[in-house]
Amino acid sequence: MSKLSIGIVGLPNVGKSTLFQALTSVSVPAENYPFCTIDPNVGVVEVPDRRLHILADLVRPPRVVPNVVEFVDIAGLVAGASQGEGLGNKFLQNIREVDAIAHVVRCFEDPSVVSTGDLDNPSADREVVELELELSDLEIVLRALDKSERRERSGDKDAAVFAAALRRIRDGLDQGVPARRVPLDAQEARLIRSLGLLTRKPVLYVANVDEHELEIGSPHTEKLRRTVERYDPEAEVVEVCARLEADLLALEPQERLEFLAEHGMTESGLARLIRAGFRLLGLRTFFTVGDNEVRAWTLRSGALAPHAAGRVHSDFERGFIRAETIAFDEFRIAGSMKVARERGLIRSEGKEYEVRDGDILLFRTSA
Repeated sequence: MSKLSIGIVGLPNVGKSTLFQALTSVSVPAENYPFCTIDPNVGVVEVPDRRLHILADLVRPPRVVPNVVEFVDIAGLVAGASQGEGLGNKFLQNIREVDAIAHVVRCFEDPSVVSTGDLDNPSADREVVELELELSDLEIVLRALDKSERRERSGDKDAAVFAAALRRIRDGLDQGVPARRVPLDAQEARLIRSLGLLTRKPVLYVANVDEHELEIGSPHTEKLRRTVERYDPEAEVVEVCARLEADLLALEPQERLEFLAEHGMTESGLARLIRAGFRLLGLRTFFTVGDNEVRAWTLRSGALAPHAAGRVHSDFERGFIRAETIAFDEFRIAGSMKVARERGLIRSEGKEYEVRDGDILLFRTSA
């Protein structure tokens, strides 16, 4: 995985473009009417990680490279999108290309902002978008099932496995259960992956609230959270104020910290959203440290050292010998690789080593 890609979706005028603008500092239209976002806007954002900055302060290299997240602002869906209403399937296709979905739900009251949803019931807004994704997936599943059942009848074993998985997904979608909640084994998941089902993608919900409700709590957010706990228990609800995030852009770093403290927060909505995205996809961060560069890398949880080496350079995975490894906290205390070696803190790990979050790795290869 080169970078995490999150698609920002939701009904028109829930604050998607304002949030995107705040997160990425990319100027996009945010006019007060539906469909102002005609093509998906893409912004690449640095992942906030204090560990990277601590490493940079210790090593002082000329180059510091953070992890990044790609946010894709996708125009508002409406009821009937799966049948071509609004801007239709064009935007459903855009969602297929991202790793995860951030579903923005309006949890603020502002009569000056036109709403296409139900202000008193944010869960109803969530259901409109989820239903369109499910209907789009159901159409794809039914077409694939028709083909696979024909091959199944001819004795194709892979087709039989595929058809069985598709029937379970079809039955789930018919009952309003997203495909990600239908259990699949490794073979079934591999076969299903080619369909690019929207409801297989992990989802986090972004409750866009008024500024004052970040401190006192939003009753709309609580309604949304209770529904999500029943409907999609593995999903998170992240509360942000898109307008507040936009205000932060105009401030210097120290002023941002003071501004957040005044509102009872220690970090921005960006940081909370990205961390939720990392948890959602089961991602870890490892670091490489050298005189010329300190760099953060993204890796799937459970990945082994050779795969981490391949993230740095494909030849390193093929020629992997070992990884010299030290945990971030140990390196921070030692202050340098030289001192860490003198203290015997650097371990030599082989091909079966599972990389941990915060590991600092130096690869020894035959490449």
